[in-house]
Amino acid sequence: MHKENAQRASVLQHVSQNVRRLRHAAQLSQTALAELSGVSRRMLVAIEAGEKNVSLTTLDRVAEALDVAFSDLIQAPDARDPSRINELAWAGTIAGSKAVLLAKATASREVELWEWRLEPGEHYSSEPDADGWSEQLYVFEGCLTLLLGSDERRIGAGEFFMFASNQPHAYRNDGPVAARFVRNVVI
Repeated sequence: MHKENAQRASVLQHVSQNVRRLRHAAQLSQTALAELSGVSRRMLVAIEAGEKNVSLTTLDRVAEALDVAFSDLIQAPDARDPSRINELAWAGTIAGSKAVLLAKATASREVELWEWRLEPGEHYSSEPDADGWSEQLYVFEGCLTLLLGSDERRIGAGEFFMFASNQPHAYRNDGPVAARFVRNVVI
């Protein structure tokens, strides 16, 4: 099995275990969690069985319904240092494109530190986050195209950009080489 596929399988197991554990701790049935999160019961059954490659947006909705941080769902259940995550959370359709949640820190709620790699031609779209959330991007290789609503902004290697993420946004690599960047999500 390819290393990234093995990492992705590992994080799906973590999500499966954590959703089940946190749902039981909250004394919620799968039906009740489905109603609270807006995620179908069928999807929750598949997530808890470790059978479903789930979107980041879906995990955000489940985490919010369970009143936990997104990172609490993907982190290894037996992690010794809860601030260090280092888990593959998204794999693109083009081999090599990925997002790894590296760490989290407490803010008004928390800060998530991500390492992203988008291969040439890769695209990732995100739903708007809650009001008050923001993102900080630092590109260290290649060039990243950030789409904010209908606006486009190119962020080159060595450049930094911060924006309120309560609007539709997307990342795209229009260049000939991989775009590698760090993303902080401030919650």
